[in-house]
Amino acid sequence: MSSEDLHIPRERLSKSARLLHYAITSLKEELDAVDWYRQRADDTEDDELRHVLLHNMREEMEHASMLIEWIRRNNEDFAGHIATYLYAKGSLLQVEKQAEESDVSDRAGTGDESASSSRAKRRFTIGPLSDS
Repeated sequence: MSSEDLHIPRERLSKSARLLHYAITSLKEELDAVDWYRQRADDTEDDELRHVLLHNMREEMEHASMLIEWIRRNNEDFAGHIATYLYAKGSLLQVEKQAEESDVSDRAGTGDESASSSRAKRRFTIGPLSDS
């Protein structure tokens, strides 16, 4: 059950933290299933079983992708990072460096730490402390 790995009592979590926890826990489970099916498909000697296992693996990938999209739609921090890295060309470390430089220049240009640039929304935060 996903609540078994909560780090604090459920009743102390905001609704958004609880729902994000459910999505992240479910995503981990889907990715584990992808890995398990892939390993079993590679290990089996039976072609029909291999095809069934690979089919099942792809179904789990679909589920994982749906969860990633839910997370993107419901968490601004994840949405910002997804916008930066998903479909990025070239070295991901270079993409990160450019994003950080852009963030610094955005803040320097406005003189405001809370610049409303798209990159400013991508910085990690702990999220809202209430549901409002």
